Amino acid sequence: MNRPFIIDYDRRQRLGFDEVIYGESKSIGLLLDLLAEYVDRNQNVLITRVQNKKAKALLKKHDSAFFDKESGIFMLNPLEGNNGVKRVGIISAGSSDVGVANEAYYTLTYMGIGAEMIQDVGVAGLHRLLDRIEDLRTYDILIVVAGFEAALPTVIGGLLPQPIIAVPTSVGYGTAKNGKTALHAMLTSCANGISVVNIDNGYGAAMSALRMLNLKK
Repeated sequence: MNRPFIIDYDRRQRLGFDEVIYGESKSIGLLLDLLAEYVDRNQNVLITRVQNKKAKALLKKHDSAFFDKESGIFMLNPLEGNNGVKRVGIISAGSSDVGVANEAYYTLTYMGIGAEMIQDVGVAGLHRLLDRIEDLRTYDILIVVAGFEAALPTVIGGLLPQPIIAVPTSVGYGTAKNGKTALHAMLTSCANGISVVNIDNGYGAAMSALRMLNLKK
């Protein structure tokens, strides 16, 4: 039987970054087959949205791999600490947004981009954000993660000049509608020039930041 996948090993040459595997809809057997291909080539690989049950099976076979249970990020080989300049600030409104923020952080780290997390600085306690404003000025790009009414990207967009990539999360209840309210709020922000990715798409935000930064090399 033919393999049900074709790995795009040339993506780095075309686009400047490696292929990433979406793990949520793939079986354990398929993920193990994919990992075996990368092991044979002595290459690392990033897999997103890996559920805990799948991760246990993958880690049983690859016990030195890295898995973040908050985001579902899996890497065949753990990364060493990035001692370079932190170019992307990942700002999350509340502690419930940590999974999406982690997905962005580990994606950027895997791609070799220095990033830093600034957590729990939502507008319900605006002083927490204002205390970090000078720190936030130091980053090239800001990824802003928020749920509920998602006011945080607009506030930051009115205070800071960098490109802002807003990520709505499905955090909230009632009329939050699993992140649709946050998405619509970000899309209708009155802060000029904010970019918005899909609900809970920390990975997509990280890749948008990477494409922007690749233009500056």
